[in-house]
Amino acid sequence: MSDGPWSDNDNDLTVADYFAMLEEERAGRRLNKSEHRRELCARIGRPETAIEYKHRNISAILQSAGETRIAGYKPLFNYQRSLEDAVARWLALHPDWVERPPVWDAAMRIGGTAGFAEFPTLLFRAAPTLTNQAQPKEAEQAEATARRFGAAERDERNRALGRAGEEMALEHERAALRTVGRDDLARRVDWTSQTRGDGAGYDIESFEQDGRPRLIEVKTTRGWNRTPFHISRNELRVSEARRDAWVLMRLHDIDRKPGAFELRPPLENHVSLIATSYRAEFG
Repeated sequence: MSDGPWSDNDNDLTVADYFAMLEEERAGRRLNKSEHRRELCARIGRPETAIEYKHRNISAILQSAGETRIAGYKPLFNYQRSLEDAVARWLALHPDWVERPPVWDAAMRIGGTAGFAEFPTLLFRAAPTLTNQAQPKEAEQAEATARRFGAAERDERNRALGRAGEEMALEHERAALRTVGRDDLARRVDWTSQTRGDGAGYDIESFEQDGRPRLIEVKTTRGWNRTPFHISRNELRVSEARRDAWVLMRLHDIDRKPGAFELRPPLENHVSLIATSYRAEFG
């Protein structure tokens, strides 16, 4: 068994094996990780323990990049740049993977064939900035990976992902109002980005249970709760103008067990707002 530096070929084969397992898991098939490790061990001549560490490193890279990871491989950080390069190569060769809808969304639209007859339940927790916990030690490496892979930009471009998140949030709002006996309000919840377009500064017009307006901007990612996101100048303007009603609903881990948290204005209290572009006009 080799214990020297991993070659690009070693990394590429390991990354390809990881994505093969991830596809099996997404399809609802029984995943035998031990069998995969043994077969890969025979191909690249690396100990199974080393392969397992690499698979956990890949989980950390994908989580940081705003992507889905294998549930059984807990992210292990301090990964090498060469492994990150191998993940980037695989994603570049498989653009359809990045643009895919969430697995539950695709299943629902063909009749719930994968066991999803309705939306998965959203699990709400406190936002990362409101947990009173220190930033995780791996956050700096994760943030660098997110920037390299353009996690926020990729999520913003993926219209199937964004639409699925908005639809899930819409159903959550209606169900929450029905639960407290406000069917009258539930019937009035509006998917604003679909009925009025993207210029309103929010995606869903809902209500608090006492009837006060609740204007929801939905941001969705496959990554973890610290994945960065884009917010437009107009959305920021509306968040300030309607501080009493505007709320950002962040959906994360959308492919597997969707989680969520909410941020109220001013957003500067929760996140660092970084200008990324300017509008150019001819005078």
